[in-house]
Formats: sequence, structure tokens, C-alpha cells
Amino acid sequence: MNLLTCRSPEAPVDFATRHVSGRIVRRDDLDAAARDAMFRLLSTHFTGTERGTFEDDLAEKSCAILIEDDSGVLRGFSTMLVYESAAAGVAVVYSGDTIVDRVAWGSPALPRTWLRAVNELARGFPSRGLYWLLLTSGFRTYRFLPVFFRRFAPQVDAEDAPLQGLLDTLARERFGDRYYPGTGIVRFARPQVLVDELLTLPDGRALDPHVGFFLDRNPGHVVGDELACIARVHETNFTAAARRMAR
Repeated sequence: MNLLTCRSPEAPVDFATRHVSGRIVRRDDLDAAARDAMFRLLSTHFTGTERGTFEDDLAEKSCAILIEDDSGVLRGFSTMLVYESAAAGVAVVYSGDTIVDRVAWGSPALPRTWLRAVNELARGFPSRGLYWLLLTSGFRTYRFLPVFFRRFAPQVDAEDAPLQGLLDTLARERFGDRYYPGTGIVRFARPQVLVDELLTLPDGRALDPHVGFFLDRNPGHVVGDELACIARVHETNFTAAARRMAR
């Protein structure tokens, strides 16, 4: 796998919404204070976090999206690895540790910054294509897929054998025997588990077909099981909401 350059899109990604803004920082430019803040935020939302595991995961990433308030306090982040798959011959953007503090849940800072970045990256792979590889142990993260993508896998009432096959190839390549293709689950030896508050299903959420589908496909999310997901990053696969944010 060849690590590709992860860079900010040409359009500015710094913006403020409800006093929260997003920016892209190359991994090598993350100082000790930023790393400390990232780990603290992760540890307040997940159990089972270890500093060494966090640092090892971060070491292989290309960059991070930092979500900060007007005082510079970190309110969320997501790490990204961009690489070429030797097994599938496509480009991949893989999302690593990702969390948004509850105070920033109402802000589109993270998805907007992420969408602008990956949309810019996708233009560099017009023939091979760029695909988002995502692991999720929470229904809130899975819910981003139907909000921003028309087709993805796995998807309720929409089996896509070629896309699912690509997901199996990429997941086996990346996670080896930790990936179970029959279920689409990735199971780590030392999983990070969402705190009880974030595992609790709000009233009415079970009626959402996408949430119900996620809970059915990943019943072990309560112990840290991760559901592997994939979507092609291309304007034709964006929903109207994604196209607005990616501009």
C-alpha cells in the first residue's frame, strides 16, 4: 500500500457554525497538546482506550480533522488514512478514531470538513475511484451513510453484490482474520466500547430503519464489535445534503 498525500481542499475548510469550526492537520503537524486533547476526548467517550494503542493508530494515519470551539478547545476529531489498495486496485480513505463531543452534536463542522476534503481527493482518482472504508460501533456514525451517500454497503433493503464484494476485499486486506465476511464484523482483541450514555437508544430512534438495520447487523456493538462499511466517494453518489456541504 502506498501512502498518498492528504491535503486540504482548495476551498477553505475553516468555518464557524454555532461557534465550532473544522480544520485539517497533517499527522506530523499534530503537536503534543493536540494529541493529549484527542486522547482525553476519546477516553471520555469510550472505555478500553489505551494511550499506546491510540498513538500506534495515529502513527499510520495521513491527517486528522480537528473540531474546535472559539476558545480553541477540541470538541471532536477524526483521523484519516489515504492509501492505494493492492488487492482491489482502488484508492481508499479509511476513517480511524472518530468522536464528537455532545456539545458539538448540532454542528455540521466534522461532516462538512470531511466531505470537502474527500471530494477534493476523489478528483485525483477519476478512473480507479476513491472509496470510504468505515468501521462503526455506534448507530450515530452509521447514520451518516444514508444522510450523505445514495449507495453504500451494507444498506437496508439494497443489496449491492459488487460493492459488498469490494468491501470484503478491502476489509480482509486491512484487518485480516479480525474481519468476519459472513457478518461484516471486525472484532479487535482489545476493543474500545462506547460509554453507556452513548449506547443508549433515544426515544423513537428504533423506528429509524437505518438505525434498526445497524442494530440488527451489529448486535455486538455493545461490547465493541465494529461493522465494516463502504461507500464510493463521488459526486454522483452524494445526496443533495452532501453536495451542498462539499461545495
